Amino acid sequence: MSYVKFEAPKEVIDKALEALETARDTGKVKKGTNEVTKAVERGKAVLVLIGSDITPPEIVMHLPMICDEKNIPYLYAPKEDIGEAVGIHVSTAAGCIVEEGKAKDLVADVAEKLKGLKK
Repeated sequence: MSYVKFEAPKEVIDKALEALETARDTGKVKKGTNEVTKAVERGKAVLVLIGSDITPPEIVMHLPMICDEKNIPYLYAPKEDIGEAVGIHVSTAAGCIVEEGKAKDLVADVAEKLKGLKK
């Protein structure tokens, strides 16, 4: 099985990062591969951002499969941007939104755009 990265347009990535930041301030987010994996497995994640520049890629390789299995939208973004959006001053391999807060519309918009791109 080959590992294929799903490329989203920059404006969709920027909107997803904005949603992550807004949810951090008004809702609830998870950061790091372990926390994000648990949130996805439990079906609590509503949007997942995966580091596009993680080495080795095996660290986050399982996330797209479990996101697809649970029907949770995901996309790739630079790990530094994800870290910044979740409010830590270091890069992180993954981040997800668990409670949207005021990011509900942003999350819905990103999810809709991702759905259209993946077909």
